Amino acid sequence: MTVTQTLIRFPDIRLATRDAHKLRGYFGNLFKEHSPLLHNHFEDGSLRYKYPLVQYKVVKEVPMLIGLHDGATLLTELFLKIQELNISGRTYPVFQKNLDHFHAQAGLSTSLHTYKFENLWMALNQENYKRYRQVETLHEKQTMLGTLLKNNLLSFFKGVNIWLDGPITASGIFTEHITQFKDQPMLAFSGEFSANVLLPDLIGIGKAVSRGFGTVIRK
Repeated sequence: MTVTQTLIRFPDIRLATRDAHKLRGYFGNLFKEHSPLLHNHFEDGSLRYKYPLVQYKVVKEVPMLIGLHDGATLLTELFLKIQELNISGRTYPVFQKNLDHFHAQAGLSTSLHTYKFENLWMALNQENYKRYRQVETLHEKQTMLGTLLKNNLLSFFKGVNIWLDGPITASGIFTEHITQFKDQPMLAFSGEFSANVLLPDLIGIGKAVSRGFGTVIRK
């Protein structure tokens, strides 16, 4: 099975990882009339409660946009219209931009593959955060995160309309970090994991993936 993917990079521009949500705000406003996929809001202001098919990221200081399926088609159509970025009131002229449009393999695999979180993974919501804090041992915490990881992977595949014909096996080693999310301190994780699935590079899993969290790279 494959996922249609478009990747737009701005290699001459350098931003901080935390600026990904500003990219989302800029493009979501600039092209707001084109599609709710750009900002996950419908015209009446209601939220689109599905896996984001357009994601905004800063990876190793390079800003980029990722589109999947309909989001991939949308970004390809908008590519030539991108002339500048405006982040926090500063204008960045776009002298160079790269577009890649391809079909990435995705789905269950007969072997394990190892992935690294290139950006922090936001695994916990309000409910399971409380449960996580009650867990006493490191082993139990890692096991709980492994279960949440499998759920996140299932959510990704459902979001890109890939239905798996078997169970996901996934486990990893994760390290806690405190990051800022909507001006609030949040617990997130770095780390690596192995799973019996093929994932397209640079897609996000977990919470807030449209803002760059949970970006994975295959090792």
